[in-house]
Amino acid sequence: MQNISSEILNNIRNKFSQVDTCPIQGKRIFFENAGGALTLKSVVECSKKYAAIPDNQGRDNQGSYELVKTINKAKDDMRLFMNAPSGQFFVGESGTELIFRLIMNACLGTVSNGQVLGSTVEHPATRSACSRWSKISGKEHILVPHNNEKGLVTNEDYKQYITKDTKVATILHTSPVTGMSMDVAKISKEIRSIVPNCFIIVDGIQHAAHGQIDIQSYDIDGYVISPYKMFSRHGYGLAWISDRLTKLPHDGLVDGPSDTWELGTRDTGAYAALSEVVSYFEWLGGQFNSSKDRRNKFITAGKAIHDHEKNLTDTMIFGTGNIPGLSQMGKVNIIGGLINPSREGLVSIYVDGIPSSKVVEILNSQGIRTHLRKADHYSGNILTPLKQDSCIRVSLCHYNSIEEVSQFLLAMNELCK
Repeated sequence: MQNISSEILNNIRNKFSQVDTCPIQGKRIFFENAGGALTLKSVVECSKKYAAIPDNQGRDNQGSYELVKTINKAKDDMRLFMNAPSGQFFVGESGTELIFRLIMNACLGTVSNGQVLGSTVEHPATRSACSRWSKISGKEHILVPHNNEKGLVTNEDYKQYITKDTKVATILHTSPVTGMSMDVAKISKEIRSIVPNCFIIVDGIQHAAHGQIDIQSYDIDGYVISPYKMFSRHGYGLAWISDRLTKLPHDGLVDGPSDTWELGTRDTGAYAALSEVVSYFEWLGGQFNSSKDRRNKFITAGKAIHDHEKNLTDTMIFGTGNIPGLSQMGKVNIIGGLINPSREGLVSIYVDGIPSSKVVEILNSQGIRTHLRKADHYSGNILTPLKQDSCIRVSLCHYNSIEEVSQFLLAMNELCK
């Protein structure tokens, strides 16, 4: 177990902007990380630097050469960080936009009369893209029902729906509503055992900040993240695609490079910011591991993040010292159950007799930032089967502390009285 000590936690928090203070609200505890994680100070400085540069890539001047070097370095950094020795990385408008593009090209690039397979736990970005492009490409969109009590879907659930006609399959790595992580490698293996050539695309947006990514072990064709949920900034998404997905017909310029998936000139600062994030993970792993192997440090950082966030969520659920946890508050219901090894840094709850919107409002008035999820197009797939119109999402990250969790629990105990 990798224990993040008080000293290391202080050093971690010092690397992030607005860690305990909102420029509008003032002092606050940030438990809205699933909506967008805190931003590294190095990313803020890096973004300022590149925002001032007028040069574009691909020109015959020194400034342009440096931009190309920056982009290539970022791609190499992400390749090592996400363990993707083959395939390619590219940025787009957002994680959602990239999910749509990958699914669109996978659907259009395979024969009709097949099946597009996903699950009911997925984010609407994936479900919506599959719904639209399955119809256009002449396929049937099938959804594997998730386990309502556990808030996840397994390879055994997928197994019942996979057929030799499954052309495209999608997997959610971690749910932004339940906080539960899916076993991507097991689900992918289940799919490949029946239909080896299926295009498998993974939504890694919620997972990225909470533990290591190991693309080579997943045997997939696409993986998408939103960097603003992994300590970078808003305004772009990042996708990795396999060599076989790369070669499918896709939008591009006539007579341009056939393997290029980026459309137009991209912000070099977006790539540079990714390198800053990778450097942070390397630094964090170095607090526990003296190895010179960078990938080794990334794995160590992921374990440290996982262990610390488990400690935080366990404290939130079961309490600390003489402060009762959520499980000891009679009115509080915890989505996904009390003990769920798939939980990643997130606890969603609803309180009997008190509207979730009111709970979020009361907590916010005390400087505790959480988020209301409604049974709408974003979260209805999770909440409607539970017969709930809303819930309170409390999402943490490894820079949060036990002291912050304790303040939240004291506020909840008072609220439940």
